[in-house]
Amino acid sequence: MRAFDPQNPDFQSAVHESFDRLTLMRTIGATLERVSPGEVEVTLPFRNDLTQHHGFMAAAVLTAIADVACGYAAMTLMPPGCSVLTIEYKANFLAPARGERMVARGRVIRPGRTVTACAGDVVAVDGKQEVLVATLLATMMRVGGEGRASPPAATAQTHQSAPHPRRTRRWCLCRVWTAHRHDVTALV
Repeated sequence: MRAFDPQNPDFQSAVHESFDRLTLMRTIGATLERVSPGEVEVTLPFRNDLTQHHGFMAAAVLTAIADVACGYAAMTLMPPGCSVLTIEYKANFLAPARGERMVARGRVIRPGRTVTACAGDVVAVDGKQEVLVATLLATMMRVGGEGRASPPAATAQTHQSAPHPRRTRRWCLCRVWTAHRHDVTALV
């Protein structure tokens, strides 16, 4: 495994504080077990209320913990005050997910200034035996300001608009921000 140098000397605290605010992880009972530069491990005890119709852990639950592990693995390498958003991921399910607990291990494959590629594996643990049940390839985008979607610095007093290059109507970043601010509320 490649060694990474975190940009935030307090990355472990930042990741733990952010994870503690994740309502979904708290709801399903997932815990953050290990945080190191470029790697994160999330554990989820097996629960019958999180299974699908055959009694295996549901795919949505597996991808949720793998996505979170990958996102926080990327966040360990970000500057202070930054977080990540998932741009995309692809999951493969390799075996039925049953056991005492599920462990998602996220790791950075290639860090970037804005976009980071990550991989995650979910193993089902039963006693000392681990079975790989899912693998995930994810792309994370760096965003500034953990969990706070704030409008652009322009205020009503300093509002400036400019003509759009292909339209006659004047274009304004404030109008675009207002129309799309709901898109940035899913911060990891």
